[in-house]
Amino acid sequence: MLNALLTCTLLLTSTMLSAQTDTTKEKYLLIGTYTKSAEEGVNVYAFNTSTGALRYVSTTKNVDNPSYLVIAPDQKHVYSVNENNEGGVSAFEWDTTSGVLTFLNKQASGGAAPCYITTDEDGKYVIVGNYGGGSLSVLPVRADGKIDAPVQTIEHTGTGPNKERQEKPHVHCTVFGPDHKSLYVSDLGIDQVVIYAYRQGDVLPLMPADTGYALLPPGSGPRHITFHPNGKWAYVIHELDGKVTGFNYVRGRLIPFQTISTLPATYKGPMSGADIHISPDGKFLYASNRDKLNNIVIYSIERKNGQLVKKGEQSSGGKAPRNFMIDPDGNFLLVANQNTDNVVVFKRNKTTGLLKATGQEIKVPKPVCLKMIGSK
Repeated sequence: MLNALLTCTLLLTSTMLSAQTDTTKEKYLLIGTYTKSAEEGVNVYAFNTSTGALRYVSTTKNVDNPSYLVIAPDQKHVYSVNENNEGGVSAFEWDTTSGVLTFLNKQASGGAAPCYITTDEDGKYVIVGNYGGGSLSVLPVRADGKIDAPVQTIEHTGTGPNKERQEKPHVHCTVFGPDHKSLYVSDLGIDQVVIYAYRQGDVLPLMPADTGYALLPPGSGPRHITFHPNGKWAYVIHELDGKVTGFNYVRGRLIPFQTISTLPATYKGPMSGADIHISPDGKFLYASNRDKLNNIVIYSIERKNGQLVKKGEQSSGGKAPRNFMIDPDGNFLLVANQNTDNVVVFKRNKTTGLLKATGQEIKVPKPVCLKMIGSK
């Protein structure tokens, strides 16, 4: 009997220690959403970096359409767009102990339907892309993390050949380059990545760069841009023609070297490219398609020249994979499927780049942005 009790005690202790160890491996996953009620908003889950398991923590309510998020460099504040006709930006304080976001304040975004937001490397400004307004705005950040009204709003001009989608400019992302001295702005409506010089500390920090802009194929609809970890290449996913363009990044300029399709060879149906990310080790690029395809396409990246080679594709586990992310360790890829209200976790093979479903999945209303923050 004594031996049985001792064995039981040891097993219980081992289980408790294992649970404690798993908890120490958790980071927080922040999920931006489209909201239908005041009860919805930014969702927070604990993400186990060892198993890929997700555990509900909190929801920041009464936030209208926090569709895209950015985490401040200090890891103490989070900012979201409010993607509606009025256009707004909301600031939150982040409590890493409780996993709770506390609303601080809100400002107008300077244009309709903001869909992207970023910060400079010092966290002094947030820069927002207004899809409906065809503009980008710069908002100062106060010492307490709150934001002030825009100090600068730049409106693009022009149209594209797709009369339904390119009737005017549509800014879709605002991304800093590797040296953080230039801002790269993908505009779906005018088939350009417009480049701005960024002057930290100036009252008006953005001005047209000498490098000008990068032209994309007519009707392609550039959506998101990502830079390779080595700082030599950039890649843009096209929303309207289902392709990806690779660029050499040379002293701030973007010089195209490849355009490759994300579509199956015989596919003739509707397309809607969405998101694009590179693995932390720089070996693989991933791109998502919505509409009828609903997949993640996988490419290897040639080490010498940045060329993409298609390696496979993986069902997203739902419909409309608007956004996805790779965890900082490169072990997992998480997909936010907007139209099926689910976030699905895939295991990454670091050697082949291919994905495998883990069985880990959560239900979240209209998830459209995934960001990971801190350790618990």
